Amino acid sequence: MIWMSVRQFRAQALAGIVALALLTAYLLYLGLDIRAARDGYLAQCRPQGDCTQALAQFATDYENLLLFLAGLLGLVPAVLGMFWGAPLIARELEAGTHRLVWNQSVTRRRWLLVKLLVVGVGSMVAAGLASLLLTWAASPVDAVADARFSTIVFGARNIAPVAYAAFAVVCGAVVGLLTRRTLPAMAMTMLAILVIQFAEPNLVRPHLMPPVTTDKAMTEDAINEARGLGSITNGASVKGLTVPDAWVTDVSDLRTSDGRTLDSRTFDDCLSAPNDPAVPATGRFGAAARCLGDLNLHVAITYQPYHRYWRFQALESGLYLLLAGLLTLFGLWRVQRRIT
Repeated sequence: MIWMSVRQFRAQALAGIVALALLTAYLLYLGLDIRAARDGYLAQCRPQGDCTQALAQFATDYENLLLFLAGLLGLVPAVLGMFWGAPLIARELEAGTHRLVWNQSVTRRRWLLVKLLVVGVGSMVAAGLASLLLTWAASPVDAVADARFSTIVFGARNIAPVAYAAFAVVCGAVVGLLTRRTLPAMAMTMLAILVIQFAEPNLVRPHLMPPVTTDKAMTEDAINEARGLGSITNGASVKGLTVPDAWVTDVSDLRTSDGRTLDSRTFDDCLSAPNDPAVPATGRFGAAARCLGDLNLHVAITYQPYHRYWRFQALESGLYLLLAGLLTLFGLWRVQRRIT
């Protein structure tokens, strides 16, 4: 049964090996290029004794490329689920070839379980190698940018992609078991995986561990450090606040000293405050920042410290593997009772 499953899977496996070989060659080249560029920047800045600006420019040079590669790797689980997982069972049910196996000594559950193990392990190896290579290639830039909790970066580094791939293949196989049609199963699997990959980082990941909450005074300097003021609902909010060595998951609206949310009229008045020619305001938001800073405001910031990174990787990987296991159990129940 294992040998038969491997033979049925050989075409997809060959395509995956070719794609992985091309990716390996490119990432090895990119990793060496990144390290050479870092050494070049360090050689220029070390005589002056301050390499902060040089390393920041080094990270900026590769930021967009690595973000694109992380997004590309983030699509790998959906592609594996669509092309490896969805046809795995649906194709046999659609063609009726499953009856040949079931009429032999192989049970339905063994048939399904062996197929899931062969393709699931193959997908985990492929995703793991791709993740390992990208993690190695990008490590000098990651050490400088320190954006490890970024939605796209987190899902393309270290062990998380392995669990994503396992879940995607099992999800695709179960969808194929339910639909019994290859093309609908492929489309539904792709859609389901993309929705989950969008929803999980925003709705689940921030709550995998209890966050830390702190208050931050919104002085003029603190407001000028933000990336934006206001929202589409015209609320009294600040965007893009950071905490050193932490992933900020939520920032409250601007609050007054007694804990109430700043009213929108006062907020709008500050946004439109004129600059005083006698004492001109500086910074990103100019007179608006000075006006808001004079109101003794603060915000509540919720964040996850960076030292929890590996625990988040383990928890999220465990969550996806648990979902894959539950789907496998459901598939084993379904194939025994509902498929004729």
